[in-house]
Amino acid sequence: MRAPDTDVIASSGNVFEDLGLPDARKRLAKDELARKIGEILRNRRLSQSAAAEILGIDQRKVSAVVTGRLSGFSLERLIHFLTLLGQDVAITVTDKPSSRPVGQLNVTVASEP
Repeated sequence: MRAPDTDVIASSGNVFEDLGLPDARKRLAKDELARKIGEILRNRRLSQSAAAEILGIDQRKVSAVVTGRLSGFSLERLIHFLTLLGQDVAITVTDKPSSRPVGQLNVTVASEP
């Protein structure tokens, strides 16, 4: 049986942008920060209850962060969670290239040594 003909569209690298969602770059940035939070919790083998104590939130909110339900969390709050988990967070502002009309937001998470 032959598969139906389908068009394959290359990803932009931002699933939120590909889906046409508003604030796609901000959503991706929040997702990257939350992914790092989840990675730290897994690596430290912290329960959601233990993480909640460290972060000063309840367990349900920890669950929301690690499962990507981020609408109730600002970028600033996710950054604060990372600092509470012992991470340094650096924000760098640079001139945008002349090829773009406006600047953009990018989050880069450094890998562990």
